[in-house]
Amino acid sequence: MSGTRSSTYALAALGLGAFVIGTAELVIVGVLSLIAGDLDVSVGTAGLLVTAYALGISLGGPVVTAATIRLPRRTLLGLALAVFVAGNLVAVFASAFGLLLAARVVTGAIHGLFIGVASAVAAGLVPAERRGQAVSMVFGGIAVSTVIGVPLGTLVGQSVGWRAAFTGIVVLGALALVAVLALVPAVEGSGSGGLRAQARHAFAPRVLAMLGIGLLLLGGQFTAFTYLAPYLEDVTGISGGGVSAFLLVFGLASAVGTFAGGRFADRNADLTLLVGNTVLVLALGALHLTGSQPVLAALALAAWGLVGFGIVPSLQLRIISLAGPGGDLAATLGASAVNAGIAAGAAIGGWAVATYGVGRAPLVALIVCALALPATWAGRKLTLPTALAAPASRPTPVGDMP
Repeated sequence: MSGTRSSTYALAALGLGAFVIGTAELVIVGVLSLIAGDLDVSVGTAGLLVTAYALGISLGGPVVTAATIRLPRRTLLGLALAVFVAGNLVAVFASAFGLLLAARVVTGAIHGLFIGVASAVAAGLVPAERRGQAVSMVFGGIAVSTVIGVPLGTLVGQSVGWRAAFTGIVVLGALALVAVLALVPAVEGSGSGGLRAQARHAFAPRVLAMLGIGLLLLGGQFTAFTYLAPYLEDVTGISGGGVSAFLLVFGLASAVGTFAGGRFADRNADLTLLVGNTVLVLALGALHLTGSQPVLAALALAAWGLVGFGIVPSLQLRIISLAGPGGDLAATLGASAVNAGIAAGAAIGGWAVATYGVGRAPLVALIVCALALPATWAGRKLTLPTALAAPASRPTPVGDMP
């Protein structure tokens, strides 16, 4: 098997793992009321399952990564998927809400660990000039899960029961585990040394600055995205299947943007972030101004989806690169920053909607994303000290393909 073909299969396996994990994160939103009724809790209480998962990613991911920093990357990917499958199996049979909540915290932490390690491994599977495309395979798996996995999982949950949806996740997770163990070679990590050595580089000011940019960009988007459905209903004047169609447009554009964003990241990650940030502000402005016109609103949503998630591979690539020897730990911090931004954005959006009405959500999102522009511009100057820079050549796989 040629090196190019083997790396393609390995990246596909990592993408499958990300697809399953992304599906598990969001499918619960579509079956929340079913869980509430089955476990005899309010819908508001059931909503804590979403919060628990997000906290697992933001806080648990870096903690678990720190605890496993010396394990071989391929071994860690396998262990992560095994625990992920076990955690969702607990969810299938959970008879108490507390047990399901605990399972979501654990699987959320595994989500953060897997995405961080998988993106670092993906970058190490290919030559330096293709690392952005490799990272986009991982985040593309998550993007595709929002378009295919979550709707299908919701359909299964609504038709057969919420436990059936999680059973499907367990089966797909087991397949991803087999694929990763069979197709992903042993690859040197993007970091080196123990926890203390990696943390010194992963939490360096240059990395924290890039994490801050990511928090602003994703937080700004979710200020509006969290309330996109009511915006479409109240401002655009559509309902029911029409809302689903508009969300599908956004989801498809996001998936396409994520994969395309990997190619642009390889050309110039800094420029991709700057241009993406600028177009994002323009797209949100267009949505604010033309939201009452369905066709124009759909075009604005498509543009938003393309650039809003097209910048993610560049962001993750820059975080890993700027961390140098702390790349393995820093890769997980990217997921934490994104989810912290999502949580903050949802909170800011909630305040904006309560204060000014849902029609102002895109405008508030625009303001937050515009605040990120000076930071994105300045971020081009962030560099890894020469003494820490690794050779630009492709990292050497450890051992042969299984």
